[in-house]
Amino acid sequence: MVQRPEPDGSEQDATPPSPQRRDLLKIGAAVAGGLAAGAGGATALARGPGRPLPHNPVTSGAMPLRNLGRTGYQVGVFSLGGQAAIEQPRNEAVAVPIIERALDLGVNYVDTAARYGGDERWSQRYVGQVMKRRRGEAFLASKTHDRTRDGSLRLLGDSLKLLQTDHLDLWQVHNLSQMEQVEQIFRPDGAVKALQEAREQGLVRHVGITGHADPAVLMEALRRFPFDTLLLALNAADPHHLSFKARLLPLAVEQELGIIGMKIPARGRLLSSWTPPPAGDSSRRAQDRGPGALSMREALRYVLSLPVSTVIVGCDSIAQLEENVALARGFNPLNADQMAELERRAQPIHEQALFFRNWA
Repeated sequence: MVQRPEPDGSEQDATPPSPQRRDLLKIGAAVAGGLAAGAGGATALARGPGRPLPHNPVTSGAMPLRNLGRTGYQVGVFSLGGQAAIEQPRNEAVAVPIIERALDLGVNYVDTAARYGGDERWSQRYVGQVMKRRRGEAFLASKTHDRTRDGSLRLLGDSLKLLQTDHLDLWQVHNLSQMEQVEQIFRPDGAVKALQEAREQGLVRHVGITGHADPAVLMEALRRFPFDTLLLALNAADPHHLSFKARLLPLAVEQELGIIGMKIPARGRLLSSWTPPPAGDSSRRAQDRGPGALSMREALRYVLSLPVSTVIVGCDSIAQLEENVALARGFNPLNADQMAELERRAQPIHEQALFFRNWA
């Protein structure tokens, strides 16, 4: 889908805008107005395909860089996820400094979603506090969990205002886990229509999909539409149930997608430092059997040794963030035997490390 430049005002449009275009124009106008008010009258960032890519001058010296598929963007191998401390209610004093420090350390990709932080969307609120001053330093990604065009466009308008920007670098359909959801998003009034229209109008630069549960679901979506990116759950336990590495990853590589890994430590469940909750307190199918099998260094090395562009990890503290960036800086790839050994060690606890997969 080719982006159309914004009209320059030199010609009158002879026909009134369609209902869909009116919706998009309302989003753009509301966001531009909110930006001007929130920034003390500062001019909003330029729209349209001529907008420069984000650039964090620290990244190239902070960690290895990789191409984000065919997007033209070079991303650091470690990126900041919008969960953990960054989605907790009334946690501004912890969350905002983590985001600030991430950019200071050279992180140049920040992930969030309309669903993170519940109805108040705490994650987007915290990220927006930083983006209003440092938008040009980060490739900003968000998501829609609504499966319809209209609902997704409403989420986009809200997201842009909360993130205090007039555009996203990447907008993704969030967490496709069932074939029925694929059918929903590809209906004439489905979410993919919203992605296309928003990209055409310059409200988003690239579009993608995300998922944790079943490789077949995401593969079907990729066969139907030329998405730019794929955000997928990958860790050393992956080969032991519904493997994304074996089935989905080769298709993403073939399509030259920007491939973003998530669930690297499985929210801690893959790590030897993991302490399971007391019996009866777990909400994750009670499959947590005990400490995990790997260090964070091993968990990160495993996924970065695969053909991914970057990995997103949520952090609970600045110390945790700094440790992860240091691990990314010192990354060196594993060979096939080393990869197989980490997979073997992960097998006894693969259910807790793949809690997000379909298990029915």
